[in-house]
Amino acid sequence: MHAARLAEKLGLEKVVIPAGRRGRLGDWIPLAPASYEIVRSLPMRLDEFNGAKVEALLAALREEAQSVVRAAAGDADIYESRHAYMRYLGQGYEIAVHVTDAMNADKLKTAFEGAYSKLYGRTIPGMGIEILSWSLRVSAAAPARVKTAMELKRRKIAAGATRSVFDAGSEKRIPFGVFDREALKPGDEVEGPALIIETQTTTVVSSSFSAHIEGSGAIILERRRIE
Repeated sequence: MHAARLAEKLGLEKVVIPAGRRGRLGDWIPLAPASYEIVRSLPMRLDEFNGAKVEALLAALREEAQSVVRAAAGDADIYESRHAYMRYLGQGYEIAVHVTDAMNADKLKTAFEGAYSKLYGRTIPGMGIEILSWSLRVSAAAPARVKTAMELKRRKIAAGATRSVFDAGSEKRIPFGVFDREALKPGDEVEGPALIIETQTTTVVSSSFSAHIEGSGAIILERRRIE
């Protein structure tokens, strides 16, 4: 509902609204790489850091995560990222700190202070540091993007009805053309201001945009070139 207005404020030229009806949203899910993240608690002060315990925990997390990702992604390349959730002693919240393969107390302290300083603009010299939990994420490489729609000849479609709608840009009520998304076909194009109505939502096409339906069924909002 707010995509066109946000695009106006951000200076965007195009917005893609995937088709979500009749299961079409599922067509987009395979484009996301398989990924699995696990978080486990293992509290310890940094001055009492036990690398053997940490490595044993991460090894167990790695085995579990890889088994899940391999089941979904097969022999695809996989990548791992790890974070320690750390804080100064006495604080009531922690921050995620990216950790590398070669971990020790000094490197974790440097990483924590860098992340803390980036968030809050300072560190607390002399204050103890503790780790509360660890996370490990295993992700498969993203599948190759497949072009699902060819360039279609566009046909301008006239609205069969209009509705008086408050327009945030002009700050007054103006007539919007009303279109049923189910009735629009690939290549159909409508000019804003318009409403494209479907079961789950309504796409508002502001006066600054036109909209067309691509081959996959997605609505493409494009900024109008008004001369």
